[in-house]
Amino acid sequence: MAKAKEEETKLKIETAKKDKVVKADEVKTTKTTAKAGKRSQKAIEAKEEKLAKLEKKQAETPNDKAKSSESKLKPTPTRTKLERRSKSYKKINTIIDKSKTYEQKEACALVIKSNPVKFDATVELHVRLAVDPRQADQNVRDNVLLPAGTGKKIRVAAYVDDANVNAAKDAGADLIGENDINKELEAGNFSFDVLVATPSQMPKLGKYARLLGPRGLMPNPKSGTVTNDITKAIKEAKAGKVEYRVDSGGIIHLGIGKVSFKPEQLDENLTAVLASIKANKPASIKATYIINAYLTTSMGPSIKLSV
Repeated sequence: MAKAKEEETKLKIETAKKDKVVKADEVKTTKTTAKAGKRSQKAIEAKEEKLAKLEKKQAETPNDKAKSSESKLKPTPTRTKLERRSKSYKKINTIIDKSKTYEQKEACALVIKSNPVKFDATVELHVRLAVDPRQADQNVRDNVLLPAGTGKKIRVAAYVDDANVNAAKDAGADLIGENDINKELEAGNFSFDVLVATPSQMPKLGKYARLLGPRGLMPNPKSGTVTNDITKAIKEAKAGKVEYRVDSGGIIHLGIGKVSFKPEQLDENLTAVLASIKANKPASIKATYIINAYLTTSMGPSIKLSV
């Protein structure tokens, strides 16, 4: 009986010890996993995943490593300019033969069809000349009156004294008098496209040269915006008189109308501009003067002209 009791007590002690060990393990596991931070379940899983990736990488053969490094070093092929264009541009681009040089009338009719946007875009002429603009005699510059107009409403400001106010008003100037124009300029407002002035008023405009010059609004005798005949200057500006000038690369950029124009109107304006450019050929240029010319809309493809 005594032996049986001893064995029974031993069993009880052993089971009690086992229960204590199990409880201690449970406490340890609860302590090791936290709600957030390095000891959280999410962090532990991420660490295990990272270790698995490292083991996989170490198990890779040298050939596999070489292939993966080659794929990283290999640059992604860049798309061409045409591939980056919109669907409407790509569609319109197919109607123009890039290898062909178009005659003037044909190009004027085609440029209207080649407008990829919904708004009334400007038709632009770009002419590359064989001139060096750094040479004073080769700095091609002039103004030309477009027979069909520019296609937009031109706002003209007249910087005149009191004696010419009425003449400017009758000619259709939108902003008249030095006081009104001075207020606009001091406020940084440029509510006009062309500024005309009499020679006597030019010294007063000198202090605004830094504002007007970069915007191409400073009156100039060569462009016909500094004159005593204010009525003629305003009427010509309103009718569609434009100024062109060769840039530092020897190229003339000029808007000659709108997409809403008829082909005949564009042809008239184009003829007038090309005639003016040819008439201003510098005497020092003996060989080719016009290298090439292109007609295009604001956001459309270019059409090579036969000049």
